[in-house]
Amino acid sequence: MHYGQVRKGVFLSRPNRFIAHVAIEGTDTVCHVKNTGRCRELLVPGAAVYLEKSTNPNRKTAYDLIAVEKNSKLINMDAQAPNRVFAEWAMQFDPTVAALHSEYAFGQSRLDFSLETPNGLHLVEVKGVTLEENGHTRFPDAPTERGVKHLHELMRAVSLGHQATAFFVIQMADVVDFAPNDDTHPAFGIALRQARAAGVNIAAYCCRVTPASMEIDAPVRVIL
Repeated sequence: MHYGQVRKGVFLSRPNRFIAHVAIEGTDTVCHVKNTGRCRELLVPGAAVYLEKSTNPNRKTAYDLIAVEKNSKLINMDAQAPNRVFAEWAMQFDPTVAALHSEYAFGQSRLDFSLETPNGLHLVEVKGVTLEENGHTRFPDAPTERGVKHLHELMRAVSLGHQATAFFVIQMADVVDFAPNDDTHPAFGIALRQARAAGVNIAAYCCRVTPASMEIDAPVRVIL
């Protein structure tokens, strides 16, 4: 996955979930933040950030904030990127895939992907991971009842004879492991462990990240 025109800036402040003030060559510029999560450990004043220039001249904000440097680690924080990179990589995930469909309606939810395979339907819910400390990554960074609901839908899919995967895209390179963030949302961790016990595949992969691109790289150890 590649972005268009990317510029570097310095993060100043985030008055709400949707916008940030960024200094671009010394000019305070209002940018759209492509992640409504808290991201408090990432968006700290003075942090180097990367911005994609919008191709829509009628937009109120000319840039999207897509990545940030945390110490020496570059982290993509675009909430739309995990689904995009998984879609590009799906044939490596399962070479038998005959067709891939996004936003698949199942039960009371829309799951991110359904894969048609010779062994039947394989449902995949993708989650992006940006929370990291000393190489250990966790999800979520804020309570997510929607995420818990998705895990229960994956469990129901398995009970009906389908394959199902909770796929965590770690939006950075060089990490040690992945685990649910039990401190922030215990119910998600409980549901994730229940899902694995029910036969849902739990996978986590780190990515190769540059200021202007991201692609899935290698599996990461999952600790449950």
